[in-house]
Amino acid sequence: MQHYTVGGMSCAACSARVEKAVAAVEGVTACTVSLLTNEMTVEGDAAAEAVVAAVTKAGYQAALKADAAEAPAASREENGERRALAGRLIASLVLLVLLMYLSMGGMLGLPTLPFLVGRPLSVALAQLLLAAAVMILNQRFFVRGVQGLLHGAPNMDTLVALGAAAAFGYSTAVVFAMTADPASAGHRLHDLYFESAAMILTLITVGKLLEARAKGKTTDALKRLIAMTPKTATVIRDGVETVIPASALRVGDLFAVRPGEAISADGTVVDGESAVDESALTGESVPVDKQAGSEVSAATVNRSGFLRCRATRVGADTALQKIIQTVGEAAASKAPIARVADRVSGIFVPTVMGIAAVTTVVWLLLGETVGYALARGISVLVISCPCALGLATPVAIMVGSGVGAKNGILFKSAEALETAGRTATVVLDKTGTVTKGEPTVTDCLPADGILSDRLLGTAAALEAPSEHPLARAILREAEAKGLPREPITAFEALSGRGLRGELRGIPVYGGNLSYIETVAAVPETAKRAAEQLASAGKTPLFFAEGGVFLGTVAVADVLKEDSAAVVLALKRMGLQVVMLTGDNERTARAVAAQAGIDTVIAGALPHEKEAAIRALQKDGKVAMVGDGINDAPALTVADTGIAIGAGTDIAIDAAEVVLVNSRLSDLVAAIRLSRVTLRNIRQNLFWAFFYNVLGIPLAAGVFIPLFGWEMNPMFGAAAMSLSSFFVVSNALRIGAIAPGRPRGSRADERQILPTEKEKEIMEVTLKIEGMMCPHCEAHVRRALEALPEVEQAVVSHVSGTAVVTQRRAVSDEVLKTAVEAQGYTVI
Repeated sequence: MQHYTVGGMSCAACSARVEKAVAAVEGVTACTVSLLTNEMTVEGDAAAEAVVAAVTKAGYQAALKADAAEAPAASREENGERRALAGRLIASLVLLVLLMYLSMGGMLGLPTLPFLVGRPLSVALAQLLLAAAVMILNQRFFVRGVQGLLHGAPNMDTLVALGAAAAFGYSTAVVFAMTADPASAGHRLHDLYFESAAMILTLITVGKLLEARAKGKTTDALKRLIAMTPKTATVIRDGVETVIPASALRVGDLFAVRPGEAISADGTVVDGESAVDESALTGESVPVDKQAGSEVSAATVNRSGFLRCRATRVGADTALQKIIQTVGEAAASKAPIARVADRVSGIFVPTVMGIAAVTTVVWLLLGETVGYALARGISVLVISCPCALGLATPVAIMVGSGVGAKNGILFKSAEALETAGRTATVVLDKTGTVTKGEPTVTDCLPADGILSDRLLGTAAALEAPSEHPLARAILREAEAKGLPREPITAFEALSGRGLRGELRGIPVYGGNLSYIETVAAVPETAKRAAEQLASAGKTPLFFAEGGVFLGTVAVADVLKEDSAAVVLALKRMGLQVVMLTGDNERTARAVAAQAGIDTVIAGALPHEKEAAIRALQKDGKVAMVGDGINDAPALTVADTGIAIGAGTDIAIDAAEVVLVNSRLSDLVAAIRLSRVTLRNIRQNLFWAFFYNVLGIPLAAGVFIPLFGWEMNPMFGAAAMSLSSFFVVSNALRIGAIAPGRPRGSRADERQILPTEKEKEIMEVTLKIEGMMCPHCEAHVRRALEALPEVEQAVVSHVSGTAVVTQRRAVSDEVLKTAVEAQGYTVI
């Protein structure tokens, strides 16, 4: 894939012409041109020289970009462009005011300049000179317009140039007629349209300036990311600190970061402790604690302590540069919804030119004067706006992508940003997506007469030499409780059974039930409790010491804190939620029940996950959310593949959307943002089409016989100028969206995420005693959800809670009565 900057484009017709020209180059498989960023992305094996030659032949300029992550061409040049536009506008306005004074001052009762009194021919010549000066100032319209015409690709500049030239040319002809018949010169002053020619150019320049400023704001998010790129690094070589350009840093280099400095590259902390502000990459305002072994990212800011880090990724390989590249490529790509506008843009300008010509001829045939007929034709030329069509989609995509990046949501393409909002079914992987992805001790059930700390301490001592993930869960729990770890001797791991060793000379054992029953008597109550734990998707581990059963420790991959709330939010958005996992049916259904997921597909191998996605696609677009290598096929085949940021590189590469913060709640944010952006694109396209469909007939004079509505060319030029500005400004409204901030009119899209206050109003948490298993959870859930005021109850016997989401307020007493009627106690 190659990236180019393209110069000379002024409207959607230009970008369509460039795309068509480059697509015809041998070796090009796909070409996308962005009018917003003045950039082009070309796929295939075509030589860069051939691509540039095709663009040049089409009448535009192109150059290969060295780095796809560098600033957009539009943003690099926009300051100079705005200054030039502002200068032209000021000069044009001064000349236009003088011209308007000469042409309309008398009608408004203003005094005529003394040296022009009684000299109508002099007045006409003065108007001609002033209008000519305005045209020279704005010659860019004529140069580009004529170039487009000569290359067979007329554009917006062609329309403006034709309109202004027609008004100026007709008026010049009238001036010559006045010189031939000086006696009628006073009456012929009313046939001059010099002010229209100057006004058209000035108003279009106003519109271009407003559009340039608004377009500049759409790339603010990308420019802020680029501005954060570290400029220098303090590298440590042979114990000596040296400040070098960050671009000179290499993988493996040791570099220092002092408080207040930006981290120069992605790396690992070798020495030191600090709090690092990662808001630039993740949107999280709370600094993250770092110590030896912690990973750090380029452009994040060291807030407190001194750090020494080892560079692992530098330059274009850092997380920041990949984010910049992703946002830039998303902005340069095209959404499927833009195809209609592209097709229209390709024929828009020639069609308008034809309508203008027909309009002029028809009014002449109807007996109107040349001046009147010409005014109608000019109005058609200057009111039509291909710019609005061309900008309708890319400005919304750019702003939407920027908002997503700012909040830790990366859309890799415009298509992904659009498709996510059309999702009908969300498929969630279990491990690492709905759950935390690492085992955690959930229950510690000591035998009669055994203290909980003794059971857990013995288990931790025995599990310490083991590398099994369940062992690490027990060790973390013991450390959290501050239990001392005693040394184990004669350690032995028995494959498929468990562990054994000696603690203070006494044999200790740990493992599954069948193994422990060979060394100690396990009570029936412990066996029944273990069955209940297994039914809840947990793994019970049994322990014994010197022939005495100590108890059971249950380990499970627990739900993420926000999983249940996310599933509820997705359902409220009208989406079907499915869990797709390779785990066994019982574990999967237990986790799904806790999360509130009704449909479960368990025991699926990677190729079976792909088949399941294809089956679900029969009912609408499917978004797959996963984080593992085995999720890659499903992520690829889904309409929208969404990767959790903490997942593997393969999963992230296969996905079209990446949730950088590994928060499942960002999934809701991504879909809502996509919906808002898609709605904004529809609004922009509607306005662009509606404006032209209504404006062109109005300018042509279709409504004059019916309602007497007539449009002056100057008002047409003003309307054209404001149309593009309106479209860009409408897209900028997306930028006001942020987590927890209201926006929009639809209930499910007022904000990306619910505010804490809303959560408090919607949810009530009950603390319940007596629940022992998933069956108990089911009894409580059914009782609560039977209440008409309750929308959903998420019940967990592990935490002893029920989180009740209400449709409308219900008293605590009603909730308590419903639970206690099932034989449980609300405390």
